[in-house]
Amino acid sequence: MQEIQIIPFSECAVLLSFGNTVDISIHEKLMLAKKVIEDNRFIGFIETVPAYNSLTVFYNPAEIKKTAGTISSSVIHQVKQLLETTQQSAVQKSSSSTVSIPVCYDEEYGIDLAELSSQLNLSTKEIIDLHTKQPYKVFMLGFTPGFPYMGILDDRLFSKRKAQPRISVAPGSVAIAGNQTGIYPLSTPGGWNIIGRTPVKLFDTKKENPFLLKAGDSIQFTSITKKEYEDWLVR
Repeated sequence: MQEIQIIPFSECAVLLSFGNTVDISIHEKLMLAKKVIEDNRFIGFIETVPAYNSLTVFYNPAEIKKTAGTISSSVIHQVKQLLETTQQSAVQKSSSSTVSIPVCYDEEYGIDLAELSSQLNLSTKEIIDLHTKQPYKVFMLGFTPGFPYMGILDDRLFSKRKAQPRISVAPGSVAIAGNQTGIYPLSTPGGWNIIGRTPVKLFDTKKENPFLLKAGDSIQFTSITKKEYEDWLVR
């Protein structure tokens, strides 16, 4: 396990920092640490929450056995021991899965495609081809329930966020900004560039697990026609 900085985060959490870089290999090491901790839960452990390059470990202070000067230092000691004594070769990288997400890139749904085409000096077809040519890693969920921050985009698709965010973005909108891509699960304000829409629900309160995606998953976008999109909605 690589060198990790572990620091107190609150009275009920510690933070594992893997640096400041947004990088797939770093995120895989982060997800490995998450699995190690969750597979070897200490008394008082509640949950882990991954981000781009950090992992927050939450615990119940009342249940922690004090083995150092403070509760947080006791947790840090336990976490360090877990990561140091667990052989990486004996642990699967993560419980990630690959999810195929159909996207309609029709101009009715890809409302920023024309503007991006001019900005990036690419045809709309080239933008679509670049967006669908590779899988993306889900770094984390945030902003709204189920919103996946995914990367890393082809350099040719790098784009700035919109100077004037929209007041409302339609659910299912697929967007890009910087070197990342994401999907809006709900109708919310948003400043990313919209290039298409998926009929797939990313957040469904009717299901036991309302989230379709989780950190560590791989996402492959596939292009569908407008008719295929509409047919999907009436299934």
